[in-house]
Amino acid sequence: MKIFLSLCFLILCGLGYVAYDAHSFLNSPLSEEQRSFELEVTSGDTVRGIGKRLAADNLLKRPLWWEAYARYSGAARSIKTGEYPLSSALTPIQVLTELQVSKQRQYSFTVLEGWSIWQLRAAVEANEVLEHTMQDVADDDVMKFIGAADGHPEGQFLPDTYHFPRGTTDVEFLKRAHDALNAKLDDVWANRQQGLPVSTPYEVLIMASIIEKETSILEEHPMVSGVIVGRLRKGMRLQMDPTVIYGIGENFNGDITKRDLRTKTPYNTYTIDGLPPTPIAMTGARALEAAVNPTDTKALFFVADGTGGHVFTETVEEHNKAVRKYILRKK
Repeated sequence: MKIFLSLCFLILCGLGYVAYDAHSFLNSPLSEEQRSFELEVTSGDTVRGIGKRLAADNLLKRPLWWEAYARYSGAARSIKTGEYPLSSALTPIQVLTELQVSKQRQYSFTVLEGWSIWQLRAAVEANEVLEHTMQDVADDDVMKFIGAADGHPEGQFLPDTYHFPRGTTDVEFLKRAHDALNAKLDDVWANRQQGLPVSTPYEVLIMASIIEKETSILEEHPMVSGVIVGRLRKGMRLQMDPTVIYGIGENFNGDITKRDLRTKTPYNTYTIDGLPPTPIAMTGARALEAAVNPTDTKALFFVADGTGGHVFTETVEEHNKAVRKYILRKK
């Protein structure tokens, strides 16, 4: 009898120690050395597998207790996929609590104003977070591939900074930027000035892309818009250098020549009437707003002043004078 009682006592002591050890472990920090770390949980990960990874990083001394608690409490069934920023100051129980609330890390990607479709696609393909599915898709097929209306992809994505979790595909990203462009374009079209020499939102987009490429100074956007509107109303050719450059394409060497100005392309507004057939760049919200709200001006010309801005003039004589002052004098 005494032996039996002794055995029971030893068993109870053992169970007590185990219970104490488990409780102490589950409610103590992962590590005495405080540091931050990131834990990625993907589809198919199990509580056992996660525990082994934490143990391998010296962050979980008793992975068996952690797994047992997770299964007993039901937390093992509630772990969400995601990228979790965690701290070694957390207890194992607190880690489980964190993993039950999806906290997917958000990455950012900025589409810049003035980018061409070639520049945008190159930047998307170079992004290490996006999943790439469009490497073999030709530019002409981009819109169809993302499930949008068929057409030319230039200018069809709104410049902005977008946030997204790992696992987002290039198609999802581009569709989001395209939807944002359409929403903004619908808004500016609904609030446009009356009597503009454009008949569709797409023509506004084309016009805005020229504004975007002509000046980086936001305050000048409405004035450049006013010049474009004035020329269109008078039936004058736009004669905008960025359209010539776009028509040359990737062969442009950085210097427009007289021959370039005379070479016919669908985009050379020195040789074609009206607007080019498509946008020539990705267009920001401010340029879109300026396209439908041009400054009421008689100016029909402008020339770079050498400081990043432009000098606007009404007559050929004034324009030629400005060209001699700001352009020819530097050569």
